[in-house]
Amino acid sequence: MDKLDVKLWKLAARGQIVPKRSLLKTPRQIEAIKKSAPLNTAVLDHVASHIHEGMCTEEIDRLVYDFTTEHGGIPAPLNYDGFPKSVCTSLNNVICHGIPSEYEILQDGDILNVDVSTILDGYYSDASRMFTIGNISPEAERLVRVTQECVELGLKAAKPWGHLGDIAYAINTHAKKHGYSVVEDIGGHGIGLDFHEEPFVSYVTPKGSEMVLVPGMMFTIEPMVNEGSPDFFVDEDDDWTVYTIDDGLSAQVEYMVLVTDSGIEVLSK
Repeated sequence: MDKLDVKLWKLAARGQIVPKRSLLKTPRQIEAIKKSAPLNTAVLDHVASHIHEGMCTEEIDRLVYDFTTEHGGIPAPLNYDGFPKSVCTSLNNVICHGIPSEYEILQDGDILNVDVSTILDGYYSDASRMFTIGNISPEAERLVRVTQECVELGLKAAKPWGHLGDIAYAINTHAKKHGYSVVEDIGGHGIGLDFHEEPFVSYVTPKGSEMVLVPGMMFTIEPMVNEGSPDFFVDEDDDWTVYTIDDGLSAQVEYMVLVTDSGIEVLSK
């Protein structure tokens, strides 16, 4: 065993949850993933420069598909487990996995999460942003702002050899402080060599719990923050779209991060 194996073995012997070595990206893999991540961010920037009131979410899907493929990439959501589009567009009371539609028109006051996932040369990247359309209500503005703050605080709490629970505690504490709830049964995930890898990243677990953050780990920080109940239901017709149970607003911001020896590196945001 090398030094890292010994350290992981000792942590596991003390009851800590440690990642399998297969979850730790090699320098060569990290280099390749770091080529995918900037394209992922560029797609979101492209959406940001074109999104406007009166457009349909189907137009966002075309923007994502065209830009991604023109730059040599593949939209990861397209045909993933039957998902019919190249991007998730989650509007107002949709928590996640919203399907773009020509009938869904962006209106003044809307808030929209655009979740972009990209494959480049076989390597995956993933991030999402909130977009506000026109003049949004103070309540919507506050939710979007606090969700962004939650992600930044979660990022700040992440340290090499800390725990995933440290991130969750920072996020959940800040959300609850402002009267919001964090979705419990949907969370972040490992990323890089596949679309969804281990570990599942919860945002409601206690500080000091969950998997140890070992250099080489790569995952998403993407809490879904609801203004009401954290509960949800899935659309029975499309089997994808996740709605808040009480019709309240929901917001999400997603960063893709790498644990290094010296800290946490944001790869796409």
